[in-house]
Amino acid sequence: MCGICGLVNKQGQPVDRQLLQDMTAMMMHRGPDDDGYYASGPVGLGFRRLAIVDVAAGQQPLANEDESVWVVFNGEIYNHQQLRHTLESRGHRFRTQSDTEVIVHLYEEKGIAGVDDLRGMFAFAIFDLRRQTLHLARDGFGIKPLYYRDGSDVFAFASDIRSLFTLPQERPALRLQSLWDYLTFQYVPGQNTMMEGVYRLPPGHYLTVQDGSQTLHQYWSPRFRPDASRSLDDYVEGVAHHLKRAVGSHLQGEVPHGALLSSGLDSSLIAALMSERLGRPEALRTFSVGFEGSNPDMDELAIASRTAAWLGSEHHSVTVSARTFVDTLPRMLEWMEEPVADPSAFGLYFVTEVAAGYVPVVLSGEGADEVFGGYPIYHEPLSLRGFSVLPVGLKALLVRLARTMPYGMKGRSWLLRGTTPLERRFVGNAQVFSEEAKGLLLRLDSETGWPVTSFAHTDAIYRSTQDLDDVTRMQMVDLSTWLPGDILTKADKMTMANSVELRVPFLDRDLFEFAAAIPTRDRLAKGQTKYVLRTAAQRWLPAEVFNRPKLGFPVPYRQWLRGPLRPLLQESLASLDPELFNAAEMQRMVQEHQQGVRDHGRALWVLLTFALWQQIWLKGVRSRVPHLSPRVEVRRRRTESGNGIVLPNWPERRPRESGGVVVGSPIRQVEEGVRSGVEARVWGAPGGAGAVSE
Repeated sequence: MCGICGLVNKQGQPVDRQLLQDMTAMMMHRGPDDDGYYASGPVGLGFRRLAIVDVAAGQQPLANEDESVWVVFNGEIYNHQQLRHTLESRGHRFRTQSDTEVIVHLYEEKGIAGVDDLRGMFAFAIFDLRRQTLHLARDGFGIKPLYYRDGSDVFAFASDIRSLFTLPQERPALRLQSLWDYLTFQYVPGQNTMMEGVYRLPPGHYLTVQDGSQTLHQYWSPRFRPDASRSLDDYVEGVAHHLKRAVGSHLQGEVPHGALLSSGLDSSLIAALMSERLGRPEALRTFSVGFEGSNPDMDELAIASRTAAWLGSEHHSVTVSARTFVDTLPRMLEWMEEPVADPSAFGLYFVTEVAAGYVPVVLSGEGADEVFGGYPIYHEPLSLRGFSVLPVGLKALLVRLARTMPYGMKGRSWLLRGTTPLERRFVGNAQVFSEEAKGLLLRLDSETGWPVTSFAHTDAIYRSTQDLDDVTRMQMVDLSTWLPGDILTKADKMTMANSVELRVPFLDRDLFEFAAAIPTRDRLAKGQTKYVLRTAAQRWLPAEVFNRPKLGFPVPYRQWLRGPLRPLLQESLASLDPELFNAAEMQRMVQEHQQGVRDHGRALWVLLTFALWQQIWLKGVRSRVPHLSPRVEVRRRRTESGNGIVLPNWPERRPRESGGVVVGSPIRQVEEGVRSGVEARVWGAPGGAGAVSE
């Protein structure tokens, strides 16, 4: 896991070396162990490293044999050994054992189309010196982030948005359409971000930058292809086989791995497979989080502790108070970079803050619900299927009847949802504000412009999946929107804030390709979600674990909004622009929530998250400076005392001339070389000189 960035000066002027270093330094938390840079004429690449694979020799930027192809890479390639053997048999020579070098030689062999051969989580940039072409690529599910800006003079990219705003005259500005979509989804879906002119590279795509223009290509996308010809037993055995292999491949690296452990099936199963693979239960460290004041039925710590005891792992947990949560919330939103109003994101922050003191890598259960059908709402098409045979007139009568029923009355929601087409009923796991409610909340007119309906993000998915049943179409919506926009965004941002790499074996591409064939009858069976996965899990977990309902680090935010979070809520909503937000509508929601008249917890959390985010990112209330978690130093001290990994003594990287490209020393003394009249520089400092910590 690392941070990458770079820029291309469109007018051809040489890269500003200090600017490149400033962009890279903003991602110190992504790579506390090393930094490196490459500059050739108008193109520059920057890199921060969290050393995991080939710790001693895996520095970046990294080049091919003749240094005509350069790469910076964030993530892990789990099939790099197989690819290496194939490439070596075709005459390619490797200098390191790192997975990064495989990308370089694969590019030599197949061009950028070789990205489809990679299995893993990744975002990388390749600069082809001969063709003067830059390629950016991102993994098929969107596990690793990559953002870019295309200005009139400069094209820039980075793992973090913050790096893009080190460029001169660049200031964050709100994109109104993104705000409109955020209010529905609780995150910004698609290629756009909340900031005008900042884009994310979509999952399964690569972007080619050449001669001042960009071309976007899709190389892969997840797709369910149900096959009812196979038996349930075949699917159970196949899932067990592929999942075991996936966990094994996700344990690659020269550092210890831990597991995030909630109370549910997914994380428990990953932890159990890790323990089996390691061979010694005590070699596995597990980490859990709970929140003060949680409903006993929603408190995961006791259940997770019992699972850890059953596994025999070395278990660590933390209980977060409301006061600590309130005090830390602005910092967590600063790390998030975009408003993602998923309260469970902050559970990830606190649990990996603990993990950061012990391990640099954790495995977790993200993706299982989207792949195997784990959300309870996936049962809805089955419970509502009776409505499909009703005449149109009767449905219209039921709609009118439901709207006369008091809010919260039993049957009201069922009638409304049953008479609403799937395409308007389900836009993903979160649908907070309706189009009508957003019209009441925001003050829009012909001058501000009216945004496009947020259904546009899901309509295309529904059009392309008309051959699938409704449950599978819902899963396709979640795979395409909710998974990359919410689940994987929060997972990356909150763990990397603590310099911890999070790996997600359930999103192994080979596992997905197998699971994508499981028919709905086996995904949802006997009243259970994820039926095939639960059945496969029985060989590794006791019934108490594989039959548990899903919780996922729940935060008691609904109660806290009536108590310890109330002052912050009122203050934050008051800071919103009254020319854009309807203050009376927001106060109505606050009062109804406080009085228990109606539960507006999720909607208020969406508004609070946005209000705090805009204070940080648009109004500059907090200064965004490079920061390294103090827990990283704790981990290093444990390393030195023999309680963790042992990093090598970094070799001194003395300036060396090689075909016109020169590698710099740890003190950043930069020698200059010339290749075909184009100045090229590479420099870096193991440990990242100038690190800042609290």
